[in-house]
Amino acid sequence: MGAGEIAGLIAAIAFVVLVALCAVPLLKLGRVLEELRLSIRAMGHNSVPILQELRGTVQATNEEIGKLALVTEDVAKVSANAVTVTDNAAKLTTAFRSTLGGPLVKIAALTYGVRQAAKPGTKKVK
Repeated sequence: MGAGEIAGLIAAIAFVVLVALCAVPLLKLGRVLEELRLSIRAMGHNSVPILQELRGTVQATNEEIGKLALVTEDVAKVSANAVTVTDNAAKLTTAFRSTLGGPLVKIAALTYGVRQAAKPGTKKVK
């Protein structure tokens, strides 16, 4: 064996040792990636029921929002009718005051004056 062959043999052994040292982390990395793949698969299987339940919840919420919209529309109609009734009552009050209010006040004042004059012991104004 010559010096070149010994150097080649040492280089080959060093290369085998280097490959062996690199293989250990690569094998560990392979196991980590396998665990990651299994975790992702389990997460996918567990997320399907959660998403289905969420879908049902969203549908129920949408139905309740639809019912709330109907109630809100009814409240708006009742409010509009209340405004109409209030306006009509104000107009009726104005009409009553303008037609009967003045004469009724005069009659009330007259009856008050007559009662005061009819009381015994009151002084009459001259």
